[in-house]
Amino acid sequence: MYILLALITAAAFGIGLHFLLPHRSDRGVVLTPGVAVATAAAAYALLTWLQWGEGNVWLWLVTFAAAIIASITVTVVVGVRRARFDAAERERLGIA
Repeated sequence: MYILLALITAAAFGIGLHFLLPHRSDRGVVLTPGVAVATAAAAYALLTWLQWGEGNVWLWLVTFAAAIIASITVTVVVGVRRARFDAAERERLGIA
């Protein structure tokens, strides 16, 4: 059941990061929270398989740090690549 707390918190972090990071109009609304939740689920599962208990503060810190780092990385990369692609496409079509 504790994994639900981790996933809900990761989703909240992802929603907040969606609005804080640039290129918001160049990506989907679910990208950042989705990456945060998927990463948190994988990190939490891996760490519990390594016998880190729910009472271990490092389980929570590592899970949330992994979720935040992964979602920021993916969001920034997708946003920058989309902006570059759109600029190149506008230039190619002569509508810049």
